[in-house]
Amino acid sequence: MATLGDLERSVMDVLWDRDAALSANDLRDALSAQLAATTVLTVLSRLENKGFVTRDRDSRPHLYRAATTRADHMAELMHEVLGTAPDREAVLARFVGQVAPGEAAALRRLLDGK
Repeated sequence: MATLGDLERSVMDVLWDRDAALSANDLRDALSAQLAATTVLTVLSRLENKGFVTRDRDSRPHLYRAATTRADHMAELMHEVLGTAPDREAVLARFVGQVAPGEAAALRRLLDGK
């Protein structure tokens, strides 16, 4: 899975937090950093090439939206880490040993299919 740089992550956070597609200017205005429109467009182009965003080319200006949810992205990252671990059970045990009680209860419900 492709990784995200700091600026890419900032752009994705804005897209993940919004229900509607956004233009590059909307994104630039929503970001806390002072960025040129060309910088935002470059980041969006990279994110599109990595499969993180989709672009509506029929609209002017083009509109961008996240291709998947934040939860999907985080789950992919977790699967990637587990896939590279020589001892998956040890990693899982360490992870489960550090979750809060409410998270442990949620994991039990999910594993039980409830």
